[in-house]
Amino acid sequence: MTAVATARVPRRPEVAGDATGARWGVARTVLRLHRAALLVWGLAVLGLTGWLVWLTEVTADEARAKQEACDRSTRDWCDMSVGVLGYSAPMDGIAALTANAFVAVAAFAGGALIGRELENGTARLAWSQGITPARWLTAKLAGAALAVTLGVTASVLVFRWAWKPNRVLIGTDWMGDGVFVALGPAAVAYALCALALGTLTALLTRRGLPALAVSATLTWLLAQVLVHFRTSLWPARTRTSATEEVHAPDRAWQVDQGALVHGSPAPRVNHWGCDGTAGETRRCLDDLGVTGYYATYHPESHFWPLHLVETGILLAVAAAATAVSFRLLRHRTA
Repeated sequence: MTAVATARVPRRPEVAGDATGARWGVARTVLRLHRAALLVWGLAVLGLTGWLVWLTEVTADEARAKQEACDRSTRDWCDMSVGVLGYSAPMDGIAALTANAFVAVAAFAGGALIGRELENGTARLAWSQGITPARWLTAKLAGAALAVTLGVTASVLVFRWAWKPNRVLIGTDWMGDGVFVALGPAAVAYALCALALGTLTALLTRRGLPALAVSATLTWLLAQVLVHFRTSLWPARTRTSATEEVHAPDRAWQVDQGALVHGSPAPRVNHWGCDGTAGETRRCLDDLGVTGYYATYHPESHFWPLHLVETGILLAVAAAATAVSFRLLRHRTA
């Protein structure tokens, strides 16, 4: 019996260049699939940037000149009309758009980026062609995260440039919901968190439209929770007085104000109802137990502590959602 030796064709070892080429191939595919969304995103960022430049270089000077004219006149509501129609309202609108861009990011991540491809089978087709699910998801998230980070960062930097020299013309100061987020990295953190939550929602539902709606709603609810508890993210300061009402300093964010009843804050005590002569007022306050007044506030120096704590919370949620997404994908494709 003659033994026939079967030659085994040696496998070509995978080198670093092959892996790099595969990664770039996946990245190019992602860019090609979502080039329309990338174009819209870029145009939106450029549009906001151009609008801010126009407001700062043209409208702000006009509003300041009108403000000075108002100061010299005696017309009623003149200052308000200049602020609302001239500069303040557009700046507030841009701040709101920058701060709430995360809703669009969540909708895109849940709907087009992940959900639609899982629903129509495009993702499984890619996996069958040698692209691992983990590499597919990494390419999706990395490309979207890069575009989101660059776009929102540019918007934040331009907004800060426009806002700081003209804040006296804006009715909403640093503690306003939109301005607070648009002035720093929290805007980027909101967008990245929305991207992660949208991805996780899409992997859970595996449907485009439901993932779009759920992810946008979920991230919006998270934002509302953070807005509600924002003043509690850093210890506030309190001023007290035994003789007169206390107010927060200029440019401070007043959190609470009221009377001290037997030395303890009692914001619901209606001490404003005590009027009449000095003696009558004093007797009324004594009957209520009022022993002083207080005001709790965040000075402007608390902006960065409050802002960075909120940013950290968002990034932690984003990291957790991303980790769960990869774990879920690995479990479903094992």
